[in-house]
Amino acid sequence: MNSVPKGERKHIAIFGKTNTGKSSLINFLTNQDLSIVSDKEGTTTDPVYKNMEIIGLGACTLIDTAGFDDSTDLSDERMKKTENALLKTDLAILVFSDEDFQLEKKWVQKFKSLEIPFILVLNKIDELKETEILATKIFNDFSINPILISCRNKIGFEDLIYAIKNHFKNEIEIDITGDLVKENDTVLLVMPQDKQAPKGRLILPQVQVLRELLDKKCTVISTSLKDISNALNSLVKPPNVIITDSQIFKEVYEQKPKESKMTSFSVLFAGYKGDIDYYLESVKILENLKENANIIISEACTHNAIDGDIGREKIPNLLRKKFGNKINITVVTGDNLPDDLENYDLIIQCGACMFNRKYVLNRINMAKDKNIPVTNYGIIIAYLNGILDKINI
Repeated sequence: MNSVPKGERKHIAIFGKTNTGKSSLINFLTNQDLSIVSDKEGTTTDPVYKNMEIIGLGACTLIDTAGFDDSTDLSDERMKKTENALLKTDLAILVFSDEDFQLEKKWVQKFKSLEIPFILVLNKIDELKETEILATKIFNDFSINPILISCRNKIGFEDLIYAIKNHFKNEIEIDITGDLVKENDTVLLVMPQDKQAPKGRLILPQVQVLRELLDKKCTVISTSLKDISNALNSLVKPPNVIITDSQIFKEVYEQKPKESKMTSFSVLFAGYKGDIDYYLESVKILENLKENANIIISEACTHNAIDGDIGREKIPNLLRKKFGNKINITVVTGDNLPDDLENYDLIIQCGACMFNRKYVLNRINMAKDKNIPVTNYGIIIAYLNGILDKINI
């Protein structure tokens, strides 16, 4: 269960005021003492992430957040991190334990603005004197019946699990390869094993694509760039699809059979994780890019920079070769998008295999709100190599 990538998990976040029992609820759901429980305000500081398996739903990540009425010295910083956790949230659980709903109403509006489904929970029913009256008040104010629980007395667990599963039951599953690959296709994977893919390992997008192709009952052949001609010659007929690393897009394109469709792992993840239409629209800005443009290159994972790094060297070199050395490139990693996005002309996102789809889409929407174009590694490399119109999206 813990081997499921975090970007493939449903992210379920717990929100509420301090001392409503959010941490107790995390412990309640996981049946572990994961989060520290205390009556002291501000016990939960940074969001706490816990992986678990919900039978009938699958691998999930539970997020315990700081109370949104936190008044400690670090409250502003904690709220910033809670807001960031909100961007990753596929389902929110809002916890009540008193009759003052002013802050809860503001957070429900946040959920709605980000199109996040939410569940209302009335906790500590073992302590409350007028549970039914408070539950009715919640319904009257929010038009949703709260789930009644007591973490201390283990009441309401089945009802809450049912509600969580119910929110995901109609969710449409998205394939990485989509309609590009059909059952029983022959697919050639071109996977260079350079310094960024240490010996004995494949990078995550390659692993995920390979697994999906096997599930589709495809015949899969893997090769490196230097052996691509041998791989093609070993086949009776050309492969239906060739999927390559974006870094060698041009080299592979020059050797591909005319009959074969072609794409890259990063381009596939543009649709799987992000907004492919906006990525394609945004790359058009390069047709009129100003010579001193400010560009963000955003990497989902953090890693030590090495020679030939795609985000820190290869894409910047391609951009400077085409547009000159005056363009300004800022590389950011993980969650660290700059607060002043309006000062940038373009964001280039990696494949985002380490982010969940909800988070990527929310980041894109933040950029859209400020009219900032966003594209991704595969799309921009294909564009800069002059083959964007020749690959399969």
